[in-house]
Amino acid sequence: MSAAEVAAFLAEERTATCATLGPRGWPHLMPLWYVLRPIPTGQAPAAGAARTPQERGGAADPDTGSGPGARLWAWTYAASQKVRNLERDPRATLQIEAGEAYPELRGVMLECEVLVHRDGATVAPLGEEILLRNSAARDEPQPSELPLQARAMVEAQAAKRVGLEFVEQRRASWDHRKLDGVY
Repeated sequence: MSAAEVAAFLAEERTATCATLGPRGWPHLMPLWYVLRPIPTGQAPAAGAARTPQERGGAADPDTGSGPGARLWAWTYAASQKVRNLERDPRATLQIEAGEAYPELRGVMLECEVLVHRDGATVAPLGEEILLRNSAARDEPQPSELPLQARAMVEAQAAKRVGLEFVEQRRASWDHRKLDGVY
């Protein structure tokens, strides 16, 4: 997929499977709802991060140059196994996929360094954003804001949660719809 196609696909989907390295060396896979947030202007890449698609092992998208200007964010319980894993090793691989039949399969795999955010000023608004994005079915209009009760629930949960900022290092994508039946 081109960078523009990846950006559109990530904006359409809602759930990423997050793989971290568990304490016994086995992959630990868990689903996470996510949101896309703009990458802050002028933010330096993470240490060792690839700055261009070519450095990430891919080709530049001729339409957009360096790919989507958004970063995946999720939230989870601070005491979860995935957070413990990320504290030990801040690397994660995300997979976002769609399709049922083989000719419909498409997806994106992102190798990421993960920044764990613990401050309530970051975590609570992130939780609201995630819940708002997932508060309506895909074919229904998304509300403009959460009801007061939902915001209060997010605020109460935020004290027990962390924000996860996934800083992309490398990407792979696929779209079997483009194969036109030739495998």
